[in-house]
Amino acid sequence: MSGFSAADLPDLAGRTAIVTGASNGIGLETAKALTAHGARVILAVRDEAKGRRAAAAMPGPVAPEVCHLDLASLESVRAFAAAWARDPIDLLVNNAGVMIPPLSRTEDGFELQFGTNHLGHFALTNLLLPHLTAAGRVVTVASGAHRAGSIDFTDLNWEHRKYRPWRAYGQSKLANLLFTGELQRRLAAAGASALSMAAHPGYAATNLQSHAGSRVSRFALRELGNRLLAQDAAGGALPTLYVATQDLPGNTYAGPKNGLRGAPAPCSRSRAADDPETARRLWQVSETLTGVTFPLTPKH
Repeated sequence: MSGFSAADLPDLAGRTAIVTGASNGIGLETAKALTAHGARVILAVRDEAKGRRAAAAMPGPVAPEVCHLDLASLESVRAFAAAWARDPIDLLVNNAGVMIPPLSRTEDGFELQFGTNHLGHFALTNLLLPHLTAAGRVVTVASGAHRAGSIDFTDLNWEHRKYRPWRAYGQSKLANLLFTGELQRRLAAAGASALSMAAHPGYAATNLQSHAGSRVSRFALRELGNRLLAQDAAGGALPTLYVATQDLPGNTYAGPKNGLRGAPAPCSRSRAADDPETARRLWQVSETLTGVTFPLTPKH
């Protein structure tokens, strides 16, 4: 593979990174690479035992730490943020996610994909922003599936229409990109130099597909797609590592050039993902749903 690789990461000694969903798949590989290059990495995971096993296998000058975080519970998100105390954060990687499960709901009653992939990370990011360093970055893992999504403000939680797992997944990934852009706008308006970025991992062979709703979907994704089209999880982590460490402007969205596999580079997003009015409206609705607001004050 030509282009950016994990070997291109700079020395991260003295920097602190939080990676959600870091006990397996892309999150695991992201945390592993950051640890290997000297960062203090916090594995924010739902299953702490699994997280500890993952941390034990990550060589580096600073041993990774494991903390409990369930993004499908706002109480858990608030507890994680409250326990953070006042340590500065250089990098927050919003990586954890769920993909095309049967209709399910979070602890707070949100549709599981929208509630976990978007609202959980929305709340976490805003609660942790006061700890983000001046040169810090927030990286949110989105997906090319955002192109198949739309934001239905009349039924964000799929309560009044037939549930379609792929469309719900697309909505959550579109929300990730709208969140990334609006967060960058708000950071700039507050005079903050921190950056908001997004990454598209391409088609990576991970266990994310193992939670697909139907047996047919699981077979298609795992047995056919993973074997024939996918890159490995380490390759899927490269876009995240790229936007987390390289000299790029805020609101950069990066992924494999061909959309599926290969070295990361800045890539395009759908027109809907770049709509500032939808982004502002989604932010306002997300504040209402989570009870969490942007903590910084605009300069003007």
